[in-house]
Amino acid sequence: MTTQREKATACVQLDNHQVIVTRWDFPPGSETGWHTHGHDYVVVPVADGSMQLQTPQGERQVTLTIGESYTRQAGTEHNVINDGREPFAFVEVELKAGSQAE
Repeated sequence: MTTQREKATACVQLDNHQVIVTRWDFPPGSETGWHTHGHDYVVVPVADGSMQLQTPQGERQVTLTIGESYTRQAGTEHNVINDGREPFAFVEVELKAGSQAE
């Protein structure tokens, strides 16, 4: 059974030869939809929150804390859901492979 949810809002802030920086805003009950990451990435929470991660291996709960960053590898496949009562947000920084700092 598939649940229809509001989509989280993605706003690309920067896209250059090194990184893609996207702010994600999640109202309560919203989701990203299933997707697979094409790059290694870092997530920087800008608001506390509780999210449910649906993955091919199952579901798990994750607590976001402002300023406590984490990283994941390219190929990560999931659906991110705000299952809490409050909105939350994070900034996702995707690291483009082979980029050189100038």
